[in-house]
Amino acid sequence: QLQLVASGGGLVQPGGSLRLSCAASGFTFNYYDIGWFRQAPGKERERVSCVSHDGGSTNYADSVKGRFTISRDNAENTVYLQMNSLKPEDTGIYYCAFPKIVWKGCSGAEWKDFEYDYWGQGTQVTVSS
Repeated sequence: QLQLVASGGGLVQPGGSLRLSCAASGFTFNYYDIGWFRQAPGKERERVSCVSHDGGSTNYADSVKGRFTISRDNAENTVYLQMNSLKPEDTGIYYCAFPKIVWKGCSGAEWKDFEYDYWGQGTQVTVSS
């Protein structure tokens, strides 16, 4: 059974850090690019970051560049999102997801609008003093 389980969210003060994890099962993990997305209350879902199937390529939203780092461990079927210097505007539910097409979704121009089809349940991140 295909599954993505996001974890690691919580309440943190501005300037703090969190590390999100996305544990995958039920599919050939190293065939697929993986993305992190977030949705704040009353706002549209936003692309945050992605990592290619082999970990060799990453992309970030301008709003998180220099603060967030995405990585993956294909031996552990897990993707991580290290979030530093957190701001209140980073608050939202964070989801990991992957496309139904192998090898694609994260390189260059693909990242901005490639469709991601399979989604985890999300983990809440709240940045507040």
